[in-house]
Amino acid sequence: METILIVPGLHNSGPGHWQTWFENSLTDTRRVEQADWERPCLADWARRVCEVVAAQSEPVWVVAHSFGCLAAVSAGLVCASRIRAALLVAPADPDRFGQAANLPEERLAFPSLVVASNNDPWVKRSVAEHWARVWGSRYRNIGDAGHINVDSGHGPWPQGLGFLQELQQAALAFKV
Repeated sequence: METILIVPGLHNSGPGHWQTWFENSLTDTRRVEQADWERPCLADWARRVCEVVAAQSEPVWVVAHSFGCLAAVSAGLVCASRIRAALLVAPADPDRFGQAANLPEERLAFPSLVVASNNDPWVKRSVAEHWARVWGSRYRNIGDAGHINVDSGHGPWPQGLGFLQELQQAALAFKV
């Protein structure tokens, strides 16, 4: 069975976060651990994602949140053949972290879905839409959902599991 990599953002995803719920609800998940959850560095975080991807015996599914999306995308540009698809939820605005110049503006070589909201305090809708276009990702806006985290009421998130299943089906069709 293929591994689902959970790629959290700043501060990691705590016990009530939807990523932790995914991790506990799905089989064959692995959380990417970062050396420093409080000071995100795109190059370091992407390198760590690549290391974990490379350590898996088969290509992986990526489920990323916030700054983790930026790390997953950067890693995906290096190790694309090892990633089946990526669910990119509430991607952080790279400008907010001074990382825009470090985030390559390239299309991903695997299917991806960006899920964003109208009122995310970490990224404007227009910025999320821009990056989805750059990455060649499908884009889904789920309305006024904040940062799609615990603070915005997203602990257990069945809708998110539906997005992952939808992405997995699309990736299987993409491969044919």
